[in-house]
Amino acid sequence: MAVNLASLVGSAKNKDLAKKFTAFNNFLDSNIGKTLGLRKGLVNTLYYGAYGGTKVAGMVSSVMSGGGAKADPARLAPKTPSDFFDLNYTEEQTMVQEALKQYALKMREAAEKVDEKFEIPDNLWQEYYALELAYYQVPESLGGMMKEKSTVTNMMMVETLSHGDLGMTLALYTSNSVLNALVKWGSDAQQKSLVPKFLEPKPTKASIALNEPSALFSPYELATTAEKSGSGYTINGLKNMVPLSSIADYFLVIANTKDNGPQAFIVDKNAAGLTITTDRGMGLNSAQLGQLKLDNVKVEASALLGEGSGFNYEEYINYSKLGWCALAVGCAQAVLDYVIPYANDRFAFGEPISHRQAVAFIIADIKIEMDSMRILTQRAASRAEQGLPFAKETYLAHIMCSDKSMMIGSNGVQLLGGHGYIRDFPVQRWYRDLRAVSIAINGVHI
Repeated sequence: MAVNLASLVGSAKNKDLAKKFTAFNNFLDSNIGKTLGLRKGLVNTLYYGAYGGTKVAGMVSSVMSGGGAKADPARLAPKTPSDFFDLNYTEEQTMVQEALKQYALKMREAAEKVDEKFEIPDNLWQEYYALELAYYQVPESLGGMMKEKSTVTNMMMVETLSHGDLGMTLALYTSNSVLNALVKWGSDAQQKSLVPKFLEPKPTKASIALNEPSALFSPYELATTAEKSGSGYTINGLKNMVPLSSIADYFLVIANTKDNGPQAFIVDKNAAGLTITTDRGMGLNSAQLGQLKLDNVKVEASALLGEGSGFNYEEYINYSKLGWCALAVGCAQAVLDYVIPYANDRFAFGEPISHRQAVAFIIADIKIEMDSMRILTQRAASRAEQGLPFAKETYLAHIMCSDKSMMIGSNGVQLLGGHGYIRDFPVQRWYRDLRAVSIAINGVHI
């Protein structure tokens, strides 16, 4: 990963020496510094020293067997509430964004082949692992580097990656989404057993199963059920549009319970009664979407996320909607960045087509709607990060992104004319992927 260190730390040249040293020191200790190999040995020593002697179980079913003394789970504290809404990223967030932009370029180059083969190549997985984004989600007490919530940072990561390719971002980030859920609502035992797996050099793959193949699907009307059975639960139902369905190690399955409404259950891929099949959708091919059929799948009570306390389904849905908003904003930006030079370089009747008012107005509309999508998403994410109510802001952002992202994708195809309809140009893929924003909730949870 080629990162210009001078450009990253040069922005602090007008600050005093102490601030320069702090910024540089933070960079060395950040995950981008680790990606470059800086202090890698020290980070590994600290990490394995903290977890030395602890053997992490290989199967989720055995991890969730319960037992042992219970302790309070680790949680990230909300940031100090503010009346101001700052659209600027911090120095560290900017450094992370610059590194992700470089990776997103590689995603863009490989996107069409990945879309055709329905599979992300190993080299892109390895480079994604090297970014070690999970450290920006995990509390220090669990081996991460965070003390406070990082919802805005997560939003920025998803948006930046989606600028490279929306489908691949969904696939790559879905494990990070499960990690976010574990940090927010997981019990102490679940966190200690599962969170370290996301911080390994080759992290575990996990996915979220919420969507169901029903007309006008609503996350508040789930057909999948979890009934108490002995000391655990029996789950029955059908889930679709599940990212990484064929390669995930386990799934976070959302099912309706009689007493507590929708709850999340940690289900191993090898659980008896679980059948996994591959879906071929209109878009999101690189996300390796699939279907889960749960036929009397039995799990222990310890597989219930939070082990019966703390899980907030309404909040979970809002975080997931924000994740899809971030995907939509990043992909919409990609459409805008592509159609502007195309319209300037494409000549018709002796002049660039961008000189035509109809074309210019469409491009202007894309910019206006995309900026509205981004600001609404940032506002909702900022409130969530501060521990403030954010349901209304999330609703507005999701409505805007669901509606306008489809319009932007369609206009992108329209501006390219015949070129927009063939696979030699990426706008047809972005259009197909953006269509999922209004119907999917699986996969991305910031």
